Amino acid sequence: MNERIVVDPITRIEGHLRIEAQMDGDRIAQAYSSGTMVRGIEIILRGRDPRDAWAFAQRICGVCTLVHGIASVRSVENALNYQIPANAQLIRNLMIAAQYVHDHVMHFYHLHALDWVDVVSALQADPKATSALAQSLSNYPKSSPGYFADTQKKLKDFVEAGQLGIFAKAYWGHPAYKLPPEANLMAVAHYLEALAWQRDVARLHAIFGGKNPHPNFLVGGVPCAIDLNSDSAINSKRLSQVQEIINNMRSFVDQVYVPDTLAIAGLYKDWGMRGECTGNFLTYGDFPEKGMDDPASYLIPPGVILDRDLSTIHEVDLNASDQIQEYVSHSWYDYDGGKNAGLHPYDGETKFNYTGPTPPYQHLDVEQSYSWLKSPRWKNKPVEVGPLARVLMLYASGHEQTRELVDMTLSKLEVPQRALFSTLGRTAARTLETKVIGDTMQTWYDNLVANIKSGDTRTFNETLWEPSSWPAEARGVGVMEAPRGGLAHWIVIKNGKIDNYQAVVPSTWNAGPRDAEGQPGPYEAALEDNHVLHDPQQPVEILRTIHSFDPCIACAVHVTDPNGEELVKVKVR
Repeated sequence: MNERIVVDPITRIEGHLRIEAQMDGDRIAQAYSSGTMVRGIEIILRGRDPRDAWAFAQRICGVCTLVHGIASVRSVENALNYQIPANAQLIRNLMIAAQYVHDHVMHFYHLHALDWVDVVSALQADPKATSALAQSLSNYPKSSPGYFADTQKKLKDFVEAGQLGIFAKAYWGHPAYKLPPEANLMAVAHYLEALAWQRDVARLHAIFGGKNPHPNFLVGGVPCAIDLNSDSAINSKRLSQVQEIINNMRSFVDQVYVPDTLAIAGLYKDWGMRGECTGNFLTYGDFPEKGMDDPASYLIPPGVILDRDLSTIHEVDLNASDQIQEYVSHSWYDYDGGKNAGLHPYDGETKFNYTGPTPPYQHLDVEQSYSWLKSPRWKNKPVEVGPLARVLMLYASGHEQTRELVDMTLSKLEVPQRALFSTLGRTAARTLETKVIGDTMQTWYDNLVANIKSGDTRTFNETLWEPSSWPAEARGVGVMEAPRGGLAHWIVIKNGKIDNYQAVVPSTWNAGPRDAEGQPGPYEAALEDNHVLHDPQQPVEILRTIHSFDPCIACAVHVTDPNGEELVKVKVR
């Protein structure tokens, strides 16, 4: 009898995710992705002032606060045809880009790297050999034998104390780990280094948004004034701090993140042959030079790639009712038109209907509903969103730096272009994207400074702020490329209030269950591609592929005890 492997919860992610894998011997035959958290922010937003929506939408996720705030603000601006000043657009670009660099680096070292790095093995490393390895990869200054010896001592103290602290509960010693001890020690050192680094880079959001991790936003612009002579505005000192942060970001990416990715990937090249999912990729596009209504000016172009064909980019129409639709055939929701109907987000419904097993339970009934995530589709096709989709779109559209980075990576690793679509390719794409966006931050900063020097200090357009200037009914969509992929908020406004609101988040695109036609979502399809488990009790192979997407399922709040009894209920008045 073939075994079904259950991993619940998937650790080192945001939120709660359950994976069930039906085995055929030691190979995954079928996989099922279940989001075990419910999101109800759409219900909470109904009847509220659209100008306040961003503050609620930020609470969809405790990590992705900025991106939901931006998408929400853009949805209102799109509905009202609300134009924002050039400086506001540049500041938003800088804030989004800082989120990318911060998020990607933290994901690699603190969530994903431990799938490839055997922490305990680092205790056997020679610090001098580790230093030589690090110095052969880059000129990062913290690479002396003494530095790595100190790191090793910290790790030894953890182990001798009988607990690994932040490194606990992993599959150390698993034969799937291939790095030599010296590479493991280097990675552990950079893990700790990234913890200190991220505290500095987070300051950029505080400078422009007033705080972190929930920076402030504003329909019509940004909430920070520019006045070089004021201590309470964006002045010369704060602009200088932003430049320092950008420099710090780029140096860490160039000297640590990129070299580490290439070094680790070089010993896991076989993962370039597994983890491919649908072969379809979607981007909404982002980082406009001239505003959100001019997609031609986006750094990341919008579009869809089908069947791995990089020669053709299909156009995405966010308002077309037959393009983007959400299905609930295998989700714990109901639609008025039936479980097999597909709804465009403007017409989206949020009607909970949990029909799953009563906890505790062994397995989900995957023939019925088995997830709190819906199943978004583009023209009825499952598509992958995220760094890989964006890098492929940049590559397909002829972006010079991306092409150079991708070709360099494929050449250095000696893997074919087909490896781009794999678990390894997904991980590498995140690193290369970080390099591209980090470098482009300097251009946006320079443009902002040039505008200020020319006398343009506007950051807010007040013309459509008052609801009295709005039409009786309006609808719009706010899109952005969040670090984890294409994010969009659709809003319907009637008589100055929110009538309907639907957010389709990246991990819904990627982690959603099967649809009415039985098509698996990207997580499910990726796990079904050439995954052999060495030890079902230690399924590190599942973690590697799931983490390559950087899951964020933290789109809900609900608390139950092991027997399924409700512990906390929040009533919104």
